[in-house]
Amino acid sequence: MAAGAGALAPLPGVPSASLHEFPYPPQSRPRVSGGSPAGGVPPATDLVLGATAGCLACVLTNPLEVVKTRLQLQGELQPPGTYPRPYRGVLRALGAVRRADGLRGLQKGLAASLLYQGLMNGVRFYCYSHAEDAGWTRYPGGTVAAGAIAGAVGAFVGSPAYLVKTHLQAQTLSSVAVGHQHNHESISGAFESIYRQHGVAGLWRGVTGAVPRVAVGSAAQLATFASAKDWVCEHQWFGEGSWAAVLAGGMVSGVAVAVAMTPFDVVSTRLYNQPVDADGTVRPKEGLLGLYKGIGAVYLRLGPHTVLSLFFWDELRKMVQHQQPPGP
Repeated sequence: MAAGAGALAPLPGVPSASLHEFPYPPQSRPRVSGGSPAGGVPPATDLVLGATAGCLACVLTNPLEVVKTRLQLQGELQPPGTYPRPYRGVLRALGAVRRADGLRGLQKGLAASLLYQGLMNGVRFYCYSHAEDAGWTRYPGGTVAAGAIAGAVGAFVGSPAYLVKTHLQAQTLSSVAVGHQHNHESISGAFESIYRQHGVAGLWRGVTGAVPRVAVGSAAQLATFASAKDWVCEHQWFGEGSWAAVLAGGMVSGVAVAVAMTPFDVVSTRLYNQPVDADGTVRPKEGLLGLYKGIGAVYLRLGPHTVLSLFFWDELRKMVQHQQPPGP
């Protein structure tokens, strides 16, 4: 998703896009007849393409999401050093998942992850575009505020899919199981089981942790990505508009997002997976570092998604533009 007005200068021929869960909304563009932007891609199409790009990136980074979920559930509500650790670090955790669940285990919960990405990113694009049309992003801090609000709405809409994703990704063999095991057979079976036991409200269980998680992550990304990219270009580390500059900006922004979002991410994962609420219990029992469990996997997931989203967004827009008839 391209950044909001005044937040990120677009690359030549490449609309700016996003990290894994926080794509940038499209830039304000001059309009032509029929409501389409001058670039030839209607705003509604841009929204669909952005959600699609996020889903494509999700396919490649879902294994890190599985690992992150296991790391964050490991030693749940137990003091450090008092529990077994089947998952130690990102690389060794990837190996542990493969040994326990096979190669397919690295893509556990993929269908639910894709559903979540499509719902959340689609709503995010829609809400941010409205904020942009209303001129909110032209005010100081407007881009960050609009991104956070859009993220919060998107998180609420996508919450049921994130709930099922967390349940499915936590499931594994009892010898390496961490967190509560819900034993769902499929994504449809998970939705049915949750609805049958807890009703409609049960599908939104954990949303109180998801909304601040995504809002904080969106705000941190929007506030740091553009400035980090501009900084490396000003110091002539990379050329203006180069992929290296975009990658560097994304990695720096990824650090900010990971640091700001991980505590909310840990609590959110616990709330979604536990049979009882986890509010207020992580820090007293696991210490401050317990709020940063899985931060390595969080960061390694966010960085690649910046570049992947840019690539997929650009290619999808080119495909759409090639299908459109030439202008008069």
